[in-house]
Amino acid sequence: MENYLATTLQGLESVLEDEIKLLGGTNTKILRRAVSFEGNKQLLYKSNLHLRTALKILKPIESFLAKNENELYRQIKKFNWSDIFGIDDTFAIDSVVNSKFFNHSKYVALKSKDAIADYFRDKTGKRPSIDISNPDFRINIHINADKVSVSMDSSGESLHKRGYRLQQNIAPLNEVLAAGMVLLSGWDKKSNFIDPMCGSATILIEAAMIANNIPPGIFRKNFAFEKWNDFDNNMWNQILEDWETHDFEYEIIGADISERAILNAKENIKSASLHKKIQTIIKAFEKFNPPQQHGIVMMNPPYGERLRKSDIEDFYSKIGERLKHHYTGYEVWILSSNYGALKKIGLHHSKRITLFNGQLECKFQKFSIYEGSLKRKKTIVD
Repeated sequence: MENYLATTLQGLESVLEDEIKLLGGTNTKILRRAVSFEGNKQLLYKSNLHLRTALKILKPIESFLAKNENELYRQIKKFNWSDIFGIDDTFAIDSVVNSKFFNHSKYVALKSKDAIADYFRDKTGKRPSIDISNPDFRINIHINADKVSVSMDSSGESLHKRGYRLQQNIAPLNEVLAAGMVLLSGWDKKSNFIDPMCGSATILIEAAMIANNIPPGIFRKNFAFEKWNDFDNNMWNQILEDWETHDFEYEIIGADISERAILNAKENIKSASLHKKIQTIIKAFEKFNPPQQHGIVMMNPPYGERLRKSDIEDFYSKIGERLKHHYTGYEVWILSSNYGALKKIGLHHSKRITLFNGQLECKFQKFSIYEGSLKRKKTIVD
């Protein structure tokens, strides 16, 4: 069994741990924006293909203590890098630093790059080339205080880059965040799923992939582990073949007031081969009516960075009125960083989760819409 580390967005660690356990990972441990676990090579491959809330799957190869650049350089250089890749291979280094001993992640990456290049120069007389955009091997350096962890990045590009997005609107939602939101909602895939402010359809696509059991990595062209010395092509091909779609009998519907947004949504949905499973319509939220059956509503409305406070608060107040009168029987989830505006919805939330949309701290709030006054039927649970 090998040790692995899956990184994620803050707030999604518990969801990622559940995903890893379902895939067969053992000895899981929740860390800050990451989950460590144990498994075999097959699980490493499966994790890259199937984990919806992971950004990277890392394989630790070395750890040591260092309190200055000379110690870092010396320890990196002494590792037997020729076991990992050759002089004709390109490499790149990513670094994450949380330490009083090291102030700049870019400088850590530079010193580590020099140490690896000098290792090969001393051994062969040549230095391997750097390729930041598309290296043969990507190495991750993580420093916490004086603890340095060196890992091989098995994913390559961040796993949120699914491969289906062709078009995007302003400030599109990260795919990993969208998938995490759907999973956090507890949707049982036995009801409708609606996004009445769907933008370029990220939430809809992630929900449809979950509902139909489509692996999030199935549209990617490649993963970094495919270039590793021990890559097992037969095992990987078997994993690619060894999954089946599920039948989903309900509706997944998106609406948006913007014609451009819906055109972008349709392109992305078609790219994900979900055009027969997701419906989209050009319609303003205040005119859109969901199907009468119950289900999940999930939306990421504007936060109001470019609007006056009174305008955005009035907008959120109208959201609340519309939900109360037209969404009976639905569980509604809203993501927003504008806490003042969220209060203007005027409905008691039954659940609230802190998530991050980029650098913005957001609340992901659940509202259960019943007949009559919610304030008499629900208590606030934070």
